[in-house]
Amino acid sequence: MSILMVIIVGLLMGLVFGVALEKSRVFEPGMIVGQFQLRNFIMVKMFMTASATGLVVLAALNGFGFVELHPKAAIYSATIVGGLIMGAGMAIAGACPGTVLAQIGAGYKDSIAVFAGGILGAMFFGYLEPTLKPILLTGGDGKITFADVFGVPFWPLALGVAALIAVALALLERWQSWRDEMGADFDGRLDAKGAGVSASAQGQASAAE
Repeated sequence: MSILMVIIVGLLMGLVFGVALEKSRVFEPGMIVGQFQLRNFIMVKMFMTASATGLVVLAALNGFGFVELHPKAAIYSATIVGGLIMGAGMAIAGACPGTVLAQIGAGYKDSIAVFAGGILGAMFFGYLEPTLKPILLTGGDGKITFADVFGVPFWPLALGVAALIAVALALLERWQSWRDEMGADFDGRLDAKGAGVSASAQGQASAAE
């Protein structure tokens, strides 16, 4: 595949991802903060759906020999520390590296500051990488997968995990419907009791009184 085709495919995939992100409303700060506060589960449902879909597609492509897997090395310290820092940042800012671009497009002014902070953070890490490498970027089990651990081919394992995710997703949706979690303004319900009333709807009701 030529560099031009790689760029075109990347742009098309980004377009599909962006549309799905906007239509699902997962980019809304209320959705992200609500997930961390366990008030709604729209974000984790979207991630579970994406993971199951990706596993099925990869299982088909790898099983028929169209693609080879190139897993990244497992570095536990970097994954844990980086995950905690990123999670804390998402909970505070109500955004993540993917959703912040959608927030900018949707007109959230504070998302520009979040985006600038992400760029500065990446630059800061780049300068500190030589210092952090012996502490966080070494060790682990290398490029190991569950297929290696269990000694089975990737494609049946991927399909099995996708099926388990689908069952968990169905149970989660049965317990708490996405329609209730969206809220009146489709930006993630903001009420503490989960009545499905957003902050703006409450404000309109107060003004009407």
